[in-house]
Amino acid sequence: MRVVECPQCATPVEWQGNPFRPFCSERCRLIDLGAWLDEKYAIPGPFVDESADDDESAQTSAKSRRDDES
Repeated sequence: MRVVECPQCATPVEWQGNPFRPFCSERCRLIDLGAWLDEKYAIPGPFVDESADDDESAQTSAKSRRDDES
């Protein structure tokens, strides 16, 4: 039977029949999910300037309000 280490706590765990794989438990799986949600992990990629998106959204909203007032 194949045994792997839990990526969260390094506990050896059997791969086959493990409903939480690659983690050893639901607790470790949720800790990992929380780290992704807190943006502690990131997938490398090109830089995206989010402030430019915010400026564009603000301009679109302002234009929409002006059109509604007309």
